[in-house]
Amino acid sequence: MTDANRHDIQVLNGLIQSMIDSAESYGEAAAETTNPEYGELYARREAERRALAEDLSQHVRLLGGEPQTSGSIIAKAQRALTDVKHALMRNEATVAGGPEQAEDAISARFDKAVADTSISATTRETIRRVHAAIRTGHAEMSELKHTLESRQTAESGLFPQ
Repeated sequence: MTDANRHDIQVLNGLIQSMIDSAESYGEAAAETTNPEYGELYARREAERRALAEDLSQHVRLLGGEPQTSGSIIAKAQRALTDVKHALMRNEATVAGGPEQAEDAISARFDKAVADTSISATTRETIRRVHAAIRTGHAEMSELKHTLESRQTAESGLFPQ
């Protein structure tokens, strides 16, 4: 394995780890939501993230590396805090907050990877392709979270309608 491949593999494995974190966050949200429509959305996004992680894993294998197979400890801790918050607040906005937070992190990681001048053109193109799919999910989760928060605020009577 060349040094260029080593760096590409390292970058890709970091992205794979983020994808696994995102998928796990969606899986937990799907299990926690009481709304079947949101549950379907979260389950679909979880499957998409796992498929995208597998795409990146195949690229790692082509480069002669061993792909990452688990998420990060930090993301697991963040999901545990989100679980506590959800248990205390019991609303759909906190359920959506976990995946939306994971989407923020994954989007930032992909932005950094695309800007990395040390990766090969082939790896950069693979990252760009996956990043495009991620941006769609990130925008959708952000919109859902903000809609749910607005609805919750309106229902609480904090702001006159």
